[in-house]
Amino acid sequence: MTLAENRLQQLPAERVATRRRYLMCEPRHFAVEYAINAWMDPTVPVDRELAVRQWRSLVDTYRRLGHTVEHIDPIDGLPDMVFAANGATVVNGRVYGAKFKYAERVPEGPAYLDWFKDAGFTATHEPAYVNEGEGDLLVAGEILLAGTGFRTDPAAHAEAGEVLGLEVATLRLINPRFYHLDTALCVLSERDIAYFPGAFDAESQAVLRELFPDAVIADADDASVLGLNAVSDGRHVVLPLEATELAKKLAARGYQPVPVSLSEFRKAGGGPKCCTLELRGMTL
Repeated sequence: MTLAENRLQQLPAERVATRRRYLMCEPRHFAVEYAINAWMDPTVPVDRELAVRQWRSLVDTYRRLGHTVEHIDPIDGLPDMVFAANGATVVNGRVYGAKFKYAERVPEGPAYLDWFKDAGFTATHEPAYVNEGEGDLLVAGEILLAGTGFRTDPAAHAEAGEVLGLEVATLRLINPRFYHLDTALCVLSERDIAYFPGAFDAESQAVLRELFPDAVIADADDASVLGLNAVSDGRHVVLPLEATELAKKLAARGYQPVPVSLSEFRKAGGGPKCCTLELRGMTL
């Protein structure tokens, strides 16, 4: 039996939510002051007060679903620090730190790693290669789905796999609108994902079909509103409210869509997942 067949055979009849612990950063200094991805336009105004309200509503949504939210203090001058998912990748209490590609975000890497050290995480690793945390490194059970093409250096994939103790599947992004893996793919459970094929090259699409033959396939419309930048606890899927067809597909598979409004963050290329870093395997 292949790995894909084994995964498909073990898909649960009923989706089960598990409690999660997340790290988030209040968008006190959020702005679009530069353009480092295809979504960002510094000439388009950002309503910071609305962004804060939307972010707090996302935090409240997680807590209502039974999850724990930890906070890292925002730093003035780092407007993208709200996108906590980029700060690290955490598995079984082991922390693989981030090393950002663009100078505007480089200070975020040490800031997040310092938070982990101060919080009592002893197995922290400062990376040698550029990687942007869970933006490009998504954990699906025993597999690390590792994106490249725009941000993360492919050499970081092997480094991350060794640090985190996971098998690595490299996926190449080819559309600049989907500059991070988490803009084009959502891990729904250990054995289940949703993704937009048009974000990937042909070889990567073949890898995804082999590993996840029963994946939820998102259309271009839902992908274009960052519908796949979603957060799942195995049952509830917190996703942008504009991704209506994806929500229907998820409900048909037994998941419970939880729509949220994060319109201000989409101006910077972000959604629920971008704002959310999962702390796996350690109780603080």
